[in-house]
Amino acid sequence: MEDKKTDILVITPHPDDAEFGAAGSVAGFVHQGKSVVYVVCSNGDKGTDDINVKPEELAKIREQEQLAAAAILGVREVVFLRYPDQGLEDTPEFRKEIVRQIRIFKPDLIITADPYRRYFWHRDHRIVGRVVLDAIFPYARDVWAYPDLIEEGLMPHRVNEVWCWASEDKDINLRRDITKTYDLKVEALKCHKSQVKEPFSKEIEKWLCTRAKELAEGEKFKLAEGFHQVEIWW
Repeated sequence: MEDKKTDILVITPHPDDAEFGAAGSVAGFVHQGKSVVYVVCSNGDKGTDDINVKPEELAKIREQEQLAAAAILGVREVVFLRYPDQGLEDTPEFRKEIVRQIRIFKPDLIITADPYRRYFWHRDHRIVGRVVLDAIFPYARDVWAYPDLIEEGLMPHRVNEVWCWASEDKDINLRRDITKTYDLKVEALKCHKSQVKEPFSKEIEKWLCTRAKELAEGEKFKLAEGFHQVEIWW
C-alpha cells in the first residue's frame, strides 16, 4: 500500500469547522514543513437558511469551498467521507472508518472538535469528537480491533497526541501562537462563501479577532488558538 503518512490529521465534522477551530495552527505547521491532511466527515448539506438551495447542490458547493480553503493553508490532501449533515452517529461503522483514516495516514497528532463542550453544541461535533477519541484509543492501536483492516494492509498505529478545538475555557491547556498566520486563517474562512456571508462575515471577523486576543492574554504573543491537549503515552 502507498505510504501516505502525514504529520497532522485534522478530523472535522463539517466543511469550515477546521478553519474556525485550527486554521491558524494548520498554516503554522505547514510553514514549519509539516504535512497536514483533512478528513471531513459530513457533507454540510443542511448548512443553509435558503430554501431554494437543495441539499445535494449545497454539498457540492461546500466541498469546493473546503478545497479552496485547504489550498490557501497548504493542506496536502482533503478526504471527504460524505456522511449527511446532522446525520453523524456513534456507530461501529463510523468508528471503523475513522480508524481506517488514522491507519492510512499514521499521524503523530490529530486535531478535532472537543466532544465535551457543555449545553448547546452541534450534535455532529459531539459525535465526531467522541468517535475520534475512541478510534485513537484503543481501536487504531490494537492489532485485533479490526482484523479485516490488517488484511487491507492497514496496520495498527499509535497516535502521540490529540488537540481538541472549541473546548470550554477551563479546559484549554494549550494556546498556540497564530499571530503570523491569523490573516491566512481569515482568508481561508472566507472561502466558505455559503456560510460566511455579508454582513455576517464582518461580525465573524470581529469575533475571531477578539477571541484570538483573549486566548493570547498572558502569553508573549498577540493572537492565539486554544485547544485541550492530551498526550498519549499508552
